Amino acid sequence: MKVLLQRVKRGSVTIDTKITGEISAGLVALVGVRHGDTEKDVHALAEKTLKLRVFPDEHGRMNRSVSDIEGSILVISQFTLYADTRKGLRPSFTNAAEPEWAKTCYLSYIEHLKTALGPARVQTGQFGADMCVEIINDGPVTIELCSDPNSAN
Repeated sequence: MKVLLQRVKRGSVTIDTKITGEISAGLVALVGVRHGDTEKDVHALAEKTLKLRVFPDEHGRMNRSVSDIEGSILVISQFTLYADTRKGLRPSFTNAAEPEWAKTCYLSYIEHLKTALGPARVQTGQFGADMCVEIINDGPVTIELCSDPNSAN
């Protein structure tokens, strides 16, 4: 499982001209699920999302989490995080999980976050939908979290 986190001043997701999720200061979490991911991976990355210290403290150091700043999280499903571009010019998505399992993991990740932060502080897109995502990156700060044991994260 991969979660690409962006620290934001604000973010929103629009589906068919309707805003379905919107946050002010916090994180946008782009979530990709791969073959072999488990509920244990989902829980670990949700916990890391909540506790990762990427917000500045009073000295300007990244020492505070989204929980510490009482920020929000906008969660977007993004299977393209598992694009393989090693061959040719067309990405392959064979490493991405089947949609049914990916949706289960995506929804479980969201539930973990809502349990910790409260439902009002977790906004979402819609799994499998064509979405327009607006992100006002703060910093910019972009961090990849990954449950793959072969990854550096």
